[in-house]
Amino acid sequence: MESADSIRSLYRHFLSAITQKSLAAFYYACSYSKADYSRFMNVTASLALKLIPDSLKSQPVFFCIDDTMISKFGRKFEDVSKLFDHVAHNGSNYLNGHCFVSLMLCVPIWSNRRIAYLAVPLGYRMRQKKQSKLELAAAMVRQVMPSFASQKNVIILCDSWYAKKNLACIVDEYPNLDLICNARTDSVIYDLAPQPTGRRGRPAKHGERLSIKEDFTLSAEKIGDYYMGVRRVLTNIFGQRKVLAYVTSTEKTGGSRRLFFSTIFPEQMQIFCAWQEKAPLNQTGSERMQFIPLLCYTFRWNIEVSYYEQKTFWSLCSYMLRSRKGIEMLVNLINISYCAMKILPYQEESFSKYRTESVQEFRFALSEQIRQQVFYTTFVRNIETSIKSSVVMKALKQLIRQQCWHL
Repeated sequence: MESADSIRSLYRHFLSAITQKSLAAFYYACSYSKADYSRFMNVTASLALKLIPDSLKSQPVFFCIDDTMISKFGRKFEDVSKLFDHVAHNGSNYLNGHCFVSLMLCVPIWSNRRIAYLAVPLGYRMRQKKQSKLELAAAMVRQVMPSFASQKNVIILCDSWYAKKNLACIVDEYPNLDLICNARTDSVIYDLAPQPTGRRGRPAKHGERLSIKEDFTLSAEKIGDYYMGVRRVLTNIFGQRKVLAYVTSTEKTGGSRRLFFSTIFPEQMQIFCAWQEKAPLNQTGSERMQFIPLLCYTFRWNIEVSYYEQKTFWSLCSYMLRSRKGIEMLVNLINISYCAMKILPYQEESFSKYRTESVQEFRFALSEQIRQQVFYTTFVRNIETSIKSSVVMKALKQLIRQQCWHL
């Protein structure tokens, strides 16, 4: 469907032509419907998993977690508040609006004999003061994980804001769930615990504290755009669980460094690197195998593309409902429409030519066909009551069938 600025606009230009319901009924449905929109995520996830070819069933799937802010004017919206926006371009780092936490699923598919990952946003949840973004993200993961019981590797990708215990602890609840995250450079990391010495007293829980500048040896050459270093460590975020700590830098010596953690080790992943669509993951030789988890972190940027498309072309920011439930319902309905445009070209062979096109191109083409079908159906329904000639009616219906529409 084409983008609509509001429910009123959508009703005026489309819904009123296909239903006898009033405009108020749609406002009521969003705000007071008993539909559990949290189940939308499970349905979307199940549809996306069915797109994975049998030859790629063993490949990992990824959850991307992030949040986005939507600016609103006035204080009439439920749960609207002053939010800090570190990328604001309006002269102030604060905006009046809502914060939404979202969960995206990336599944492997074949594209031109290469493995690509189709990114499908599963849902949005509005942050409230009584619940943190970490708790919201963890709840969304728990909501959909039953659909992934048969997957070998499910990996969460998130930035440094979500690299905290409230979310990290969830990987201990599911045997096939892991986490790869960016982390603050001042995060405390320790070397592995030394072997027991046989002396009296409690053995050490961890080794010496490590520095990302002095205790990591970077690779001899750049992998992609960065020099990389890795070692097994212990950190307070994951308790006594051993994790991989990755350090990256654009310069071999000096320069700033970034820190990443991974709970999954390269030997635990089954990923066809040579068949991947994009570099540097498809350039991974035996000497680079240890960096595979870090290279998979690049899939997280799909969620930023989704935010841009939905805000710019899908009216994600244009809601005018006031209640939190109504806003969440409408935002998730918009998201379902967006997901449908991502999934349909892979479900229906007749739409396969749109697999390489943007979702906006496919939406425009499909909306044109829907408009034509609505017009033809309405046209025939109206003339049936005024034209009594069966010959004329038969000719009109035959003309419409030639346009590939069925009445």
